[in-house]
Amino acid sequence: MDTQNIIQELIHNKETLLMVLITGGIVLCSFFKAVTNIVTGLARERTRRDIAAYIAEGTMTPEQGERIINARQRS
Repeated sequence: MDTQNIIQELIHNKETLLMVLITGGIVLCSFFKAVTNIVTGLARERTRRDIAAYIAEGTMTPEQGERIINARQRS
C-alpha cells in the first residue's frame, strides 16, 4: 500500500483515524514522561555529587548535607 492511500484511508475512515490519534497520543505522552524521569534523575544525581563535593572540600558538614538530602526526600 502506498503512503498516500494510507492517509486517504485514515481520513475517510473516522474510527481508524480516532484509534491512530489516541494511540499516537498515548505513545507521545509515554515518551515525554520517560524523558522527564531521565532528566529528573540526572538532576538529582548531580545535586548529590555537588553536596558530596562541598562536604569533601569542607564548606559543608556531613550533617548539613544529610539534612539537605533528607529534606528533598520528604517533600
